[in-house]
Amino acid sequence: MLKDSDRIFTNLYGMYDRSLAGAKARGAWDGTADLIGKGRDWIVQEMKDSGLRGRGGAGFPTGLKWSFMPKESDGRPAYLVVNADESEPGTCKDREIMRHDPHTLIEGCLIASFAMNAHVCYIYIRGEYIREREALQAAIDAAYDDGLLGPNAAGSGWDFDLYVAHGAGAYICGEETALLESLEGKKGMPRMKPPFPAGAGLYGCPTTVNNVESIAVVPTILRRGASWFAGFGRPNNAGTKLFAISGHVNRPCVVEEEMSITFRELIDRHCGGIRGGWDNLKAVIPGGSSVPLLPGRIMQDEAIMDFDWLREQKSGLGTAAVIVMDQSTDVIKAIWRLAAFYKHESCGQCTPCREGTGWMMRVMERLVKGDAEPAEIDMLLDVTKQVEGHTICALGDAAAWPIQGLIRHFRHEIEDRIAHKRGGRIAAE
Repeated sequence: MLKDSDRIFTNLYGMYDRSLAGAKARGAWDGTADLIGKGRDWIVQEMKDSGLRGRGGAGFPTGLKWSFMPKESDGRPAYLVVNADESEPGTCKDREIMRHDPHTLIEGCLIASFAMNAHVCYIYIRGEYIREREALQAAIDAAYDDGLLGPNAAGSGWDFDLYVAHGAGAYICGEETALLESLEGKKGMPRMKPPFPAGAGLYGCPTTVNNVESIAVVPTILRRGASWFAGFGRPNNAGTKLFAISGHVNRPCVVEEEMSITFRELIDRHCGGIRGGWDNLKAVIPGGSSVPLLPGRIMQDEAIMDFDWLREQKSGLGTAAVIVMDQSTDVIKAIWRLAAFYKHESCGQCTPCREGTGWMMRVMERLVKGDAEPAEIDMLLDVTKQVEGHTICALGDAAAWPIQGLIRHFRHEIEDRIAHKRGGRIAAE
């Protein structure tokens, strides 16, 4: 269990003063100029040594990502872009940082931007996050007034400007290149890669896109040392992590815990257990709606909440949005609802996604009612494989994986529903 003294986000629940004075009292902006004074190479190496992997879903090593940025400028400016779009269903961790602990993010933006030779950073915030944007903007204004941003930011000798850009509520703009298109004032549609953002990103300039949580933990890691952060979790799964737990638990919450905590301990310690007891657990989506669900028996007996263990189970940690479903859940209908979401949010650029998401949703609709033929289960699985991996961005994968997880673990329920409908025991809706 993570000790309170090891928590990075000390005001996650908004119980203390979120102003600049309150943040400083809790240790923010302490010796920022000294950290920057140690130089770019030291900062990037510390991030590599800490083992921090991106907290936005993909889990790519953060320090390695930073090192892809050009060491010397070729005349083009460099940019840091913070992805605060948080549109993944079930995910609500970054909003707590921006709402209650915004100075962790702002200070992280300054240090990370310096490490990548960027004088400007943009925070792209989700369209629905109105109050979060207001809190974040107020914190940025206070930092400017205090000399922590702007010319000679925090007395470091580095000139730095930070801007908040408000999206319009499009899920696709959470994909990094679609986000950059949106920032440039264009339609939010993913770009082909290469070129990668580190070579040609925002306005054709070197750019790194990082998640809110990935940037907000940076100052604390540098102050306390890479080895401190690397001491949590299993190898290759280091550090602390925000988990957003929703669904059929007694106390849904967002909590900072150690990586590689077991699912059972996470739920018992912070959520008061499963609604109706552990025997009532049916399935869990462990990392936001785009990762395949896992059945309750696997989760309660052996599940470890980190990138590698969940990937071995053909699922993923993703954003660590843990959606818990008890026996009362119509799991087929739950996955149909996700299929409808991805169909609605597809930008339509790629044919497999544009056509496939609607097709998958319509077949799922029939499966919910039991109106399908048994052969359609395998046909649906085959179509998910044709969508997966054949699109410019990962939305096609995100639409396919929940359905694959359903068929992998709950095929018997789909078959039973079709059989019962044919036997006349289920009334047509």
